[in-house]
Amino acid sequence: MSATLDHLFDRNVAWANRKTREDPHYFHRMAEQQTPHYLWIGCSDSRVTANSVLGLDPGEIFVHRNIANVVHTSDMNILSVLEFAVDQLKIEHVIVCGHYGCSGVSRAIAGERGAMLDHWLLPISMFYRKHRATFDAIADPTERINRMCEINVEMQVRRLAATPIVENAWARGQSLHLHGCIYAIDDGLMRDLGPHLSSVEMRERLPSIDQRVFQPVEAQSSMRQQAIAAFGAIDPAALEAPACCTRDHDLGG
Repeated sequence: MSATLDHLFDRNVAWANRKTREDPHYFHRMAEQQTPHYLWIGCSDSRVTANSVLGLDPGEIFVHRNIANVVHTSDMNILSVLEFAVDQLKIEHVIVCGHYGCSGVSRAIAGERGAMLDHWLLPISMFYRKHRATFDAIADPTERINRMCEINVEMQVRRLAATPIVENAWARGQSLHLHGCIYAIDDGLMRDLGPHLSSVEMRERLPSIDQRVFQPVEAQSSMRQQAIAAFGAIDPAALEAPACCTRDHDLGG
């Protein structure tokens, strides 16, 4: 690979020219003050980018990413992003989105120690060690990591809800909703995982994250949710077999 970034600058020029041809006012709109409604807290994995996953243009979502989408309550970076998003941009939704097969989560449960990364992943590794017997009972290593990825999302939403920034927003009546989601790289679908929180009261009613180890939540894609809603709206009586198709009718009863 070249020691310079000339090839990237060339790609930037080509991209800017293409966007201008497709939409002459695109960059004029981008230059205006951003007014996103969403804050995305996601993993640094290069394959999981918020705008691409959600199909949104730049300026529509405010983004913070780190290894394994961890919410460290002592991390000035994420707290500054959160404060700016909530207090200045007045965003309405905060999305914590993990992804299956997360290398950070895999590292956390591998038991390796000594690197700065391991300090960052400590909340995940400590939780795994606490419930190691339960997680290790999952025979498939891929399924075990993916289960930990789901639990990690739920844990980080809870940590987010406990920050003074979020609590203060709720106390002053600001509309602020927290969501937990997980993304599957192998099919491109984001799945609803929860929890979904809009107040301290909702947070306090949550089961503990320890309970979630034994009571997992099914992560549902939008397509599955729509299918469940569609079938749920059907009158059960309409599903009953007509008289001509019953066994008694066939037997002449």
